[in-house]
Amino acid sequence: MSNTDENTDDSSGWFERGLGKTRLPVLLFAGRRRLASVLAVAVFVTSAYLLTHPYPAFGAGLFLEIAETIAERNYAFPKHISGYTRDGVPFAYPPLAFYLIAVLLDIGVDPLVIPRALPTVATILAPIPYYYMARELLPSPTRAGVAAIIAAVTPVLLEWHLSAGGIVRGPAFLLLLCGLYVGIRLFREGGRRWLLPACALFGLTVLTHPTYAVFFGVSYVLLFAAESRSLVGLRDGATVAGAGLAIALPWIALVASNHGIGVLTSAAGTHGGLGAGPALFVQRLEDPLSTSVFIVVWYLLLALGIYYFVSERRPFLPIWFGAAVFLMDEIRFAFVPGVLLVTMGLTDVVPAIQSRLSGSDGGAVSPTAVRAFVLGLLVVFGTLFAAGLPVAGQTPMPAFIDQDDTEAMEWVQSETPSDAEFVVLGDAAEWFPYLTERTMLVGPWGVEWKTPAKYRHQMDAYTDLSACHTAGCLTNELRSKGVRPTYVYVPKGTYTVRGATFDQPERMRRSLERSERYRIAYENEGVLIVRVLADGR
Repeated sequence: MSNTDENTDDSSGWFERGLGKTRLPVLLFAGRRRLASVLAVAVFVTSAYLLTHPYPAFGAGLFLEIAETIAERNYAFPKHISGYTRDGVPFAYPPLAFYLIAVLLDIGVDPLVIPRALPTVATILAPIPYYYMARELLPSPTRAGVAAIIAAVTPVLLEWHLSAGGIVRGPAFLLLLCGLYVGIRLFREGGRRWLLPACALFGLTVLTHPTYAVFFGVSYVLLFAAESRSLVGLRDGATVAGAGLAIALPWIALVASNHGIGVLTSAAGTHGGLGAGPALFVQRLEDPLSTSVFIVVWYLLLALGIYYFVSERRPFLPIWFGAAVFLMDEIRFAFVPGVLLVTMGLTDVVPAIQSRLSGSDGGAVSPTAVRAFVLGLLVVFGTLFAAGLPVAGQTPMPAFIDQDDTEAMEWVQSETPSDAEFVVLGDAAEWFPYLTERTMLVGPWGVEWKTPAKYRHQMDAYTDLSACHTAGCLTNELRSKGVRPTYVYVPKGTYTVRGATFDQPERMRRSLERSERYRIAYENEGVLIVRVLADGR
């Protein structure tokens, strides 16, 4: 897995034996210009997102509520976060990113600017450590540059790091990628030069996001097996684990004293946990197809890359990819090594297939042109994904709120009692408590830190209520869930539930207007807010 000279044709093995040598074309300029090209692509993709998303994709209301609570408490560690369900939710998240956001809020940065700007910065910077990691694992720096470009436009990475939740996940991703690069060098070379940064990066990752820390640790185990397999490597790996946990120990101790140690394991039971049977393994691979048909191109190249490494008897990257799919509930982690497989499928296997199909004359189209075309296709597809182009009836990067929602929530904040309690249909619910300073009775956000049973109850109640299209359905669901709100917030027209698109028919408004249980209190083009009269307060 060591790096080779830029000018050396290292496409050996099956490629060399079966199809002859073909020099890898220079798709990017060398050195700094290569990184500049990678950054230019990242800026291009994120610009497309910003231009098409005046409001951030998905939700970050709970994250902002946490940060604001920290700022209001003069940076004291809070026990609970109010507004998300009647009793609020425990604050057991790793705190590092929230303290950073609290500082931004404290110096006057607009709350709705943060979930657009911070993920954008993280997404632009992420390809830099990815490039250096790829340079250690792929045969040449040129291929590493291609890998960094592909990583910058891969939908499953953009979805989680460029969207609003990237205010936490983006910094965690940056720390993870830096840690993986350092880990490769640590297990190859050893020494304090790499050990101290590895310890610090693992500790900071633990303090930023739990699942990124898990993937960090899993990857280090695999890197040890691939690069070291020595007592020195074992000692270094154990040192990283111990030092990283020691860095995070004050947070762990504080959470355990506030809520008990069980709160740290409860969340794992609500997000898939570790491991997967055959059916879940396949489902995780299929998940990206539900938001973008473009990902088929990545999967085709991924399969070719796996074939390349298996044929070359270099199984580390395929094993890393498979282990990530098996162990991690979110497929985005598998695409950290997966993009490296995609890259080799593009740079080495596709030209080989073209050469074989076109015959001895090489065909009318050069391998360089084929590579450039496919890479350009990936950039276009990634940009369209980031811009939220509807695919198969779904918007891949939907904003949970728009101007109608913010206007309706301003009305709630100014015109309803401070103790009013709401049920909010649709994904605008995630933002609602933060933007209104009112309590939302139903919603799964943050409840994962209670118990898996409470999380499932909130999730079921939220999805069932959000699917209602008549007053009768709404009444039945409120009664069956035992929920008695003061108001119900109803989206009009197209809205999303867990990112999936729904359409609210006009009959919902008509049935609410005719109902003796509800009275319309506020309405604009996109939102209807009704006061609950019967069985209410």
